[in-house]
Amino acid sequence: MINPNADPVARNKVPVWNQDVKLYEDYEVGEVDRSIRRTISEGEVMLFSSLLVDLHPYVADDIFARDEGLFGRRIVPGALVFGYGMGLMAHNNVNTFSYGYDRLRFIKPVFIGDTIYTMRTLLRKEPKYDEMGLFTVSYEVFRADDEQIVLYCEHLQTVKYRDAATAKGAS
Repeated sequence: MINPNADPVARNKVPVWNQDVKLYEDYEVGEVDRSIRRTISEGEVMLFSSLLVDLHPYVADDIFARDEGLFGRRIVPGALVFGYGMGLMAHNNVNTFSYGYDRLRFIKPVFIGDTIYTMRTLLRKEPKYDEMGLFTVSYEVFRADDEQIVLYCEHLQTVKYRDAATAKGAS
């Protein structure tokens, strides 16, 4: 068998796929990114709800959702939509750290079988700490089938400076 990557030293010099190394100075307010799409299946919804022991009738009871529910069919839990929406934008930047989320809103329901995608916009950045600045990015999750926004939140992230003195002086 041929092994094209037999040298462990050479393997470790190859950059990790899907890992970002951008620093505070590399980002500009107004940057926008769009994720790939993903479809949410019934199995994922039921597994998520079972793990949380949150079997709300709108999520887990097809008869209730169809006959008595407001939407006429089962919905995806908002926490799962949030998790998938954020996960679609995960960039694995080794220089950023989550500081928290603000303004989380579940705007419209997501249904089993819906396809979603996420848009991320860098809203603000400011020097904050000796070694890191603070970003605020918005996440908008859309239902791809009808382009309706279903979730909005703002993610605060600390990001390491390349040069703290320059970064703090530029803002």
